[in-house]
Amino acid sequence: MAQIYSRAVHIATGIPYLMSADTIDPDLLFDSPNPAFDIARPEVLTLPVVFASPHSGCRYPEEFLKMSRLDNRAIRRSEDAFVDALFAEAPNFGAPLLRAHFPRAYVDANRESYELDQDMFAEPLPEWVNTKSSRVLAGLGTVAKVVAGGAEIYRNQLKFEEVHHRIKTFHRPYHEALDGLIQNALNKFGACLLIDCHSMPSSAMPHPSGAPSLPDIILGDCHGISCSQDIVQTTETTLRDLGLSVDRNKPYAGGFTTRHYANKYDNVQTLQIEINRALYMDEVLIRRHSGFDRTAERMRILISRLMDINEKILPFRSAAE
Repeated sequence: MAQIYSRAVHIATGIPYLMSADTIDPDLLFDSPNPAFDIARPEVLTLPVVFASPHSGCRYPEEFLKMSRLDNRAIRRSEDAFVDALFAEAPNFGAPLLRAHFPRAYVDANRESYELDQDMFAEPLPEWVNTKSSRVLAGLGTVAKVVAGGAEIYRNQLKFEEVHHRIKTFHRPYHEALDGLIQNALNKFGACLLIDCHSMPSSAMPHPSGAPSLPDIILGDCHGISCSQDIVQTTETTLRDLGLSVDRNKPYAGGFTTRHYANKYDNVQTLQIEINRALYMDEVLIRRHSGFDRTAERMRILISRLMDINEKILPFRSAAE
């Protein structure tokens, strides 16, 4: 049985939040503080694998919704809805699962701490802020200008002080937690495999092969840099054997998390998994459909295969050492 740990951090005590999991009902508000994340931990950490879901958060501060020009459905277009639930079995196989609760449209955990668009702010940003990254230029910085599809989020310009507070309250604690899980694996096993879990719109852009839509799965290893090809091949083969179409790196090669943690530690490998939303959800209504259980079962099988990785593929010490 997995154990759940939450960190209770919030913008200001008493702010109501829109809770929108299988619903987009704007009346679902409550007054309790919003946890930035939780960690579903295994009873025993048995292998050096960490799962993370940075974009499945669906707790929307009411004040944020008031700042947005979008309705409560459109604001969720960037959300990797239900991805944390697809990988919920990870702790039962001996690996922790980190789940962000804050939404990507509010602050994006898969970015540097301060990738910000100067045009979104009335005052000049500090010189140390990264205002020129490709993510910022696309409107998808740490605090995004647009949601997926290009619709602008905000009615008015933002104050850096408020955005700085968001980053300290949500982005920073999330990465402190993720770094801690990786270090736990390194301390126990001497190595770690980080699986960064995401979803993608079914028709984000033309399929690389020329087909009209994206494949079922895209694996991102920063074009062969962040992860052992044995691990990537094992993942791809498992998914193909389950009847899924799989491509690598196009158009999603891996974001900040994939690059950062592969570079930060010598013995950490990272792999990003993008799941086509059409497999498991209604993308318009943002609700699970009849394919959800089958997709979750396929991810359970994938997790079980990743748990079988051996020392030749990911060198690590046994727990007894």
